[in-house]
Amino acid sequence: MFSFVNPWIRYFLFFFSFLFWVFSLLIVAIGVYANVQKATDAVRDTFLIDPAVILIVVGVVMFFITFCGCIGALRENIRLLKIFSFSLTLVFLTQMVIAILGFFYSDQTRDTLGKFVKKAIVHYRDDLDLQNLMDYIQNEFKCCGWNNYTDWSWNLYFNCTPSNPSTERCAVPFSCCTPLPGETVINTMCGFGVQTQNHMDATKSIYPEGCADRAVIWIESHLLLVGVLTLGLALPQIAGIVLSQILISEIQKEIGSVM
Repeated sequence: MFSFVNPWIRYFLFFFSFLFWVFSLLIVAIGVYANVQKATDAVRDTFLIDPAVILIVVGVVMFFITFCGCIGALRENIRLLKIFSFSLTLVFLTQMVIAILGFFYSDQTRDTLGKFVKKAIVHYRDDLDLQNLMDYIQNEFKCCGWNNYTDWSWNLYFNCTPSNPSTERCAVPFSCCTPLPGETVINTMCGFGVQTQNHMDATKSIYPEGCADRAVIWIESHLLLVGVLTLGLALPQIAGIVLSQILISEIQKEIGSVM
């Protein structure tokens, strides 16, 4: 029997949505697990930059969108397909606006990111996820702090004022340190007292540059990779929007032919 609905498009959209639906469940599960496994209570000030919370929020949004696409394609439900298409379009346009504003207002973007990083530094010892995230960033980009290594004075434990009783006063995390040749065991005390040193002396033991400048250098030297990642993020969204619109059109033709 002739049908306006192309089964290839229908089932491709179903499996496409189902794949990302399963992926969204995995993201939520990881976020919930990371949140439950924390040894300390969540700090309210770090809620918006908590990696576990971000994973949960992203996973829930993905779950809702892909659920609509999955069931909408399987049941040929126009309402769910329209919700799927509209949600994907909204997410895609939001990403585009953020990217454009970030490009044209680079100074303001840097200041905004700096505020988030400052919160991460302030609560470095309070949230294990933030601690691991900061250590990973500093290791990968070979940097220390946001502007430079003295930014770690924002942290209560590393603060370099004479009245600070902490044993880590004027120190920086070990992730700031330059690895020694043949070093097999990480020296977690390698950054002690570094904030009292000038830039030249600090270079001997740590990466003194801030992560803001190092991130810009990394992006400029990896433009192809950044382009591929951006394209890889955009293509599935565009494909989902186009396929859902085609399927909606075909279902409407099918309904019209019956009536």
